Amino acid sequence: MPAYRPTANCIWRSFRASSKKHLILTGSRGSGKSTLLSALFPQPMPGLTSYVVPEDGVYMKKNLSGEAVQIGRYQADAPGNTNKMQPVPKAFLTKGIEFLDMCIRHPSDWVTIDETGYLEQTIPAYQEAISRLLAAKHVLLVVRKQKLPFLDALCKRDDCFLVDLDKPYGDTFCIIMASGKSKRFGANKLLTDFNGKPLIAYAFDATEMLGQNRLVVTIHPEIAHICKKQDIPFLLHNLPDRNDMIRLGTGAIKNKASHCLFLPSDQPLVSRETIGALLFCAKNAPDTIWRTCNQNTVGSPVVFPSAYFDELSALPPKNGGNTVIQNHREHVRLLPVTQHYELADIDTPEDMQAMKIIAAHARAK
Repeated sequence: MPAYRPTANCIWRSFRASSKKHLILTGSRGSGKSTLLSALFPQPMPGLTSYVVPEDGVYMKKNLSGEAVQIGRYQADAPGNTNKMQPVPKAFLTKGIEFLDMCIRHPSDWVTIDETGYLEQTIPAYQEAISRLLAAKHVLLVVRKQKLPFLDALCKRDDCFLVDLDKPYGDTFCIIMASGKSKRFGANKLLTDFNGKPLIAYAFDATEMLGQNRLVVTIHPEIAHICKKQDIPFLLHNLPDRNDMIRLGTGAIKNKASHCLFLPSDQPLVSRETIGALLFCAKNAPDTIWRTCNQNTVGSPVVFPSAYFDELSALPPKNGGNTVIQNHREHVRLLPVTQHYELADIDTPEDMQAMKIIAAHARAK
């Protein structure tokens, strides 16, 4: 399991930005699917919840009325490797479909189903009823993590936003850009104390969920030393320009990354939640460049799909990723930050002092 579990708000923000209709949660047993569903919809919603009675069977319950029906029966004498929980077709074809049709008629825009899994696989008429529900409503659907045609088809629907809690961010990497010379600051700002930690530490904290799928690209041996102590991958170089840093970083991760998030290391108030939401957006729209914004102001971080790695590696001298963005504006989408100061960077000692005041106010709320 990832060290940092995505929050309900992180998932909801990315889902809303995606413009998709349905939200699917999947993952192995114990990954937190049902807990997350409850956090997303704290109040009882129209829909269905399945639960197991050990050595008896699986029951499907209507959320609002509590009416239940047995949809799976435990068969201790099932031969060989046969699943001992077998479907009760009549229950699906009568009460199951009836329950779904009642959800369609309910005035709520949203319906929740926890969960859909192995038992539904052999009941085509019930699958068709779920398709009717998906056509009529927004559905938050918990899907069992199992390779079955019906479950795979649900997860691959174009109108579904998929959150896999076993590997929430896929094969996305992050390049933490730490090669600036801090000329306007007068010293290495990334090593300067910001509320008890070096400024660079905030970039490490914000991207913690990516673990070893990070690369700090820096010209500073002191930064490389910090990375080594914290077991964070780094690339130490002595080249002068931004395009050099991007080329080196992209070249180092391009054979193993589906996307790359570029994070400046001087934005201490960008949140983990915003980073996570940006990564979810990228995973669910794999051909899109995603960047953060505040109203009409765009900013960093930015996520590029691997299709743009070659172009990023061939930037003109002194150019950055914005050159690629301008070349492909039709493929860019925006994720709003929750607070305007997440996009603010530090260039001068005055900037740092102002940012400390903002951070103190944010902590006091």
